[in-house]
Amino acid sequence: MDPAFWELFGQVLLEVLTFVVLIFGLLGLLMPVFPGLTVMWIATLIYAIVQAGLGNMTWVGWTLFVLITLLMIGGNIVDNIIIAKHMRDKDVPWSSILWSFAAGILTSLFFTPIVGIFASPVGLFLAEWRRLKDRPAAVASTKAWLTGWGWSVAARIGIGVVMIVFWGLWAWASG
Repeated sequence: MDPAFWELFGQVLLEVLTFVVLIFGLLGLLMPVFPGLTVMWIATLIYAIVQAGLGNMTWVGWTLFVLITLLMIGGNIVDNIIIAKHMRDKDVPWSSILWSFAAGILTSLFFTPIVGIFASPVGLFLAEWRRLKDRPAAVASTKAWLTGWGWSVAARIGIGVVMIVFWGLWAWASG
């Protein structure tokens, strides 16, 4: 076959695989402990390395990759700030938060990530109920966690969508 065919085939395969990983990372942002923005960034890093190796990286590609990197870093920081703010509003200690994360991670490993999504707030509720010995206060702490997580998910998904748009501009508009 013609070498141009294989070059085009390789480029299309690279772009499809990168896009699939970007979508996987975006959907993973729904999980409390899944590093979706980092997964998305790694996909663009591999894309950049391959493109640079082929001599296809322009200043536009590098600029968009830097912007994607800044979005990933900022998104991971904002995520923690949003959840921490909502937790601090209810004076929830780190020990209860760690129980929540442990419940989410362990059930995700042994069952499914969907079960982990439900187990995490249940773990927080149980830790807070044990600590406070007050069911309504434990419910209030759990609501604060859920509110923080909801806003955090919304912010991360928004950032993830912008990362995909920047990669799309890089992959399809600049090449």
